[in-house]
Formats: sequence, C-alpha cells, structure tokens
Amino acid sequence: MRSFLKISLPLVLGGAILWWMYRGLDWQTLQMSLQGGMNWTWMWLSFPFGILAQVFRALRWHQLLKPLGEQPRVSTSINAVFLSYASSLVVPRVGEVLRCGVLKRYDGCSFSRGVGTVVSERVVDMAMIAVLSLLVFVLQIPVFMRFFRETGVSLTTFLGQFTATGWLVTIGCLIVLLLFTAYLLRRYQFFTHTRTVVHDLLEGLLSIRHLDGMGLFLLYSVAIWVCYFLHFYLTFFCFGFTSGLGFSVALVSFVVGTFAVLVPTPNGAGPWHFAVKTVLMLYGVPGEDGALFALIVHTVQTLLVAALGIYAVGALALTKVTSNKS
Repeated sequence: MRSFLKISLPLVLGGAILWWMYRGLDWQTLQMSLQGGMNWTWMWLSFPFGILAQVFRALRWHQLLKPLGEQPRVSTSINAVFLSYASSLVVPRVGEVLRCGVLKRYDGCSFSRGVGTVVSERVVDMAMIAVLSLLVFVLQIPVFMRFFRETGVSLTTFLGQFTATGWLVTIGCLIVLLLFTAYLLRRYQFFTHTRTVVHDLLEGLLSIRHLDGMGLFLLYSVAIWVCYFLHFYLTFFCFGFTSGLGFSVALVSFVVGTFAVLVPTPNGAGPWHFAVKTVLMLYGVPGEDGALFALIVHTVQTLLVAALGIYAVGALALTKVTSNKS
C-alpha cells in the first residue's frame, strides 16, 4: 500500500492540477501551435543545454566521490544521472537513490557514501537557488513597480484574478511540499540504526571539504544552473507572445518554476505549469497563451528527459560490471 501511494498520489495530484488548468483548452489551438504556430528551431537549440545540465551534474558528482576513494567511470556516472532523472518521472525523487545504486551495481561504489554526496549536491543547489532568488527579487522590484504604474494594475487586482480553485491549488501545493519534506526527514532517521552507514553518509556530506579542485566544482555548479536556465529561456523565442518579454521575465519564470518543481509530482507536472502561467500573466501574457506555453515546453522537455533515460538503460546494458576497489 505504501509503494502504491508513493506512485499514485503524485500522479493524482499532478493530473488533477493539469485537468483543472486545461479542462477548457481548445485542442485545435494546441495542434496549430505544434504544426506551424511556433518556431521549433529554438526548441531544438534548447536541447543541448538540457543534456549538458545533466552531464555537468554527473561530472560534479564524480568529482565529489573521488576524495572518498570511490572512482566510478565517468560514463557510468553520466548514465546514472540520465536514468535518475527519467525514473523520477514515474516516482518523484526516487532517482536520487537509484543513481547511487547504479554506481554500486556497475562500479562497486559505496551506496551510503553515494547518498552522502547526493546530499552535498542538494545543499549546494539550494544555496545556488537561494542566491539566484534573492538576486531576481532585488532586480525585479523596479520592474514590478513600473509594470503596475504603467498598466494601472495593482497587486490586489492581479491577485483578484485568482479563482477560488486557483487559491486552493496554491495552498494545496504548499501543504503537500511541507508534508513531503517531513516525510523525507522521517525516512532518513533509519540511518541512525547503523553506525557505519551514518559514518559513510556524513563522510559523503562533508566530502566537499577535501576537494582538490574547488574552482572546478564551483564552475560545474554554475554551469549546471546556467544550462538549466538556457534550456528554458530559449523556448521563449518559440512563441510570438513570449519572444519579446526579455531575459528578466524568463529569469523570474525560471526561478518560480524551480520552486514549483519541489512539489512531489512527476517532473513538477501541474505545479510547474500553474506557476509559469501565473508569472507570464503578471507580465501581460493572456492566461490561455501562458497555459499553452507551459504545456508545450514542459511536455517536450519531459520527453527529452525520458529519451535520455532510455539511452542510459541501453548504455548500461552494454556496460561491463567492474569494481573500483583495489
């Protein structure tokens, strides 16, 4: 029952939000956009950045494992990350554990140390998001004020466009996020029952202190998020109603969407659509167009993640099982 709920609840939550958002969508408009109403060149140009973000994440992870005496192959690390993102499309967050299992299976790496380094990665990512969010907030205050002044729209008027269901979705997502965080904290308590596992976990978490190339680690960390952003930003040029919004609007949408993805649904489906649509509405994009943008961009980028996962499965099937222990 627990396993069933882990899979079904995120799917139900994401599906319910998507149904609510697109229940009145004119599917002919979607078909016209896909067949000629959008510039697919920019979508294709965004793909390399989506792939590079995962490759840089694998290289950074590989660097974190070295001080611990773990030496997985770079190719295995990359395929493990590809597979982790794809698997999280089915069960949210399962990929973080799965990729550690892949390194243990193919290169003999310590599973608990791998989990520790993943925790280190997440701490660094949270710091990057916090800095980026603060920067965006400070830079966008004048933009928001100018927008409200020139359009005559007040924040109260904008928030008044939210329906009762819209408020329920927002509050519901926040509650689910808090419950999911509490669940993770409880699940990690099982580590306290095994001293060696706790030691390996902490060792992995603190491995960042022993890095030889801190500059390279920081470069990887910045490159990951630059690639994530460009993967999203270039899609703005696919549509006439977003192509002229500019870099700053894309940055705000990206940051808000990043927080929405924290809600445990497959690849943020539902909350991400709602968040991006809401931000685009704030900058004058009609709600229907914003919803269409979110649906197409998220679907295409999710298909890319799935394709990389399928590639990883094939590549790992041809990978020889070795051990990094001397």
